[in-house]
Amino acid sequence: MALILADRVRETSTTTGTGALTLAGAVVGYQTFSAAIGNANTCYYTIANPGIAEWEVGIGTYATSGNTLTRTTVLKSSNSNAAVSFTAGSKDVFVTYPASKSVYQDAAGNVVITNELQAAEITATNGLVQNATTISTSYTIATGYNALSVGPITIASGVSVTVSSGQRWVVI
Repeated sequence: MALILADRVRETSTTTGTGALTLAGAVVGYQTFSAAIGNANTCYYTIANPGIAEWEVGIGTYATSGNTLTRTTVLKSSNSNAAVSFTAGSKDVFVTYPASKSVYQDAAGNVVITNELQAAEITATNGLVQNATTISTSYTIATGYNALSVGPITIASGVSVTVSSGQRWVVI
C-alpha cells in the first residue's frame, strides 16, 4: 500500500454516514480514483457536500472492489476534525494535498517542513547546519544504520557524539 499523489482526480458520491464512500464515477475532465490511485493504495482526499457546511480532509484507502474510498485517517473536518456523518446529497470527492502535510517555501525563502525530514541521501553544496538552540547536546547513531562519514571522520552505528554547549553541528 503506497501513498499516491495524483492530479485531477475527482468523483462524486451519494454515500451517507461516516463509513467508506462508494464512488459514482469521474466528473467530466477528471480521472477516476481507480485510474489514478489504484487498488489498496492511499491518498489524501477531500469530501465536500456542496451547499452544506459538511467537509472532510484526510488519508483514504481506495479499493477497486466496490469502487470505494475508506476514510482511514481524518486530518481536518467540519466536525471538530472527526469523521463527518454526511447527509443526503451528491458529494464531491477528490484528491488533494493537505496544508498540514505540505512542504513549502515561506515569504523569506526558507523551505518549511512541519515534521522530521527522512531521506535516503541528502546532498548539500555548502554544508548542512543545525541551529545550536534547537539541537540536543548528544546524538546517538541508531544501531543497524550505516555509519556517518564526514570528510576524514567515520562514526560507526551505535556510537554517541556529544557537542559542547553553545556549539552547533556542521556537516560539510
